[in-house]
Amino acid sequence: MVGSSPDRAGVVLSKLQLLITRKLDGLLQGDYLGLLPGPGSEPGESREYRPGDDVRRMDWPVTARTTVPHVRQTIADRELETWLAVDLSASLDFGTANCLKRDLAIAAAASIAHLTVRGGNRIGAVVGTGGQISRLPARPGRKEADGLLRQLAATPIRPGRADLGELVDKLNSPPRRRGMAVVISDFLTEPGWERPLRKLAVRHDVLVVEVVDPVELALPDAGVLTLVDPETRIAHEVQTGDAKLRARYKEAAAAQRAAIARSVRAAGAAQLRLRTDSDWLLDIVRFAAAQRHARTRGTTR
Repeated sequence: MVGSSPDRAGVVLSKLQLLITRKLDGLLQGDYLGLLPGPGSEPGESREYRPGDDVRRMDWPVTARTTVPHVRQTIADRELETWLAVDLSASLDFGTANCLKRDLAIAAAASIAHLTVRGGNRIGAVVGTGGQISRLPARPGRKEADGLLRQLAATPIRPGRADLGELVDKLNSPPRRRGMAVVISDFLTEPGWERPLRKLAVRHDVLVVEVVDPVELALPDAGVLTLVDPETRIAHEVQTGDAKLRARYKEAAAAQRAAIARSVRAAGAAQLRLRTDSDWLLDIVRFAAAQRHARTRGTTR
């Protein structure tokens, strides 16, 4: 889908954005507010309290009048600042299905930009590849968002792995007013990103986009396969015809993904998993629709 050549990246990205615009606007009809809009500051309607709600938003007059705990909802800020932390480590230069994981990461970034850049909202990014992290400043407007995406798509994959914990922590500094933060990665990394993610979620609405290839979840029965670590270039021969080995691999992969999900939940972040063998746009639409439904569920008029 998206290559690292600037010219090719620009052409392919334009086609990708056209697809996103047509499909997302077609399936997410109406005036919707991004994926995870900030809590805002303008008072809105009251609704019944649900476990997990911020007690600082208790609507005491309505609670006293109805004898049922209510919280005051707030209207999302008119100008939302969104920051992306995009992991483009060498492990994302891999895919066995419809696209590379790198392509999926860029597509996710483009979709998020499309859903959040309206109304003068600003979007910026920090990008990690190899041992390098670069920052693309947040600017308002569709044109600036398109420029950010072109820079992102043209970023070359470098050997080695970016430190995901350091990449996430770049969104914590310098301190910013409350907004939205999105972390895009395959999470095939050493532990250490969990604490920066928790810190990020204290101040911002956080979305984690987990990019996965099916082979990372279960090995096919394909005889002897030579697997090469894209970050270290170390090769291993694996006998995939061994049913016990495939079972152990699947079990370990499931445990790994469950641990990632637990850490994301513990941070209070939302999670969206995109697979290289699925309709990723439909997955994003379903996620956005579910988020919108969750925001409006229980509202009293």
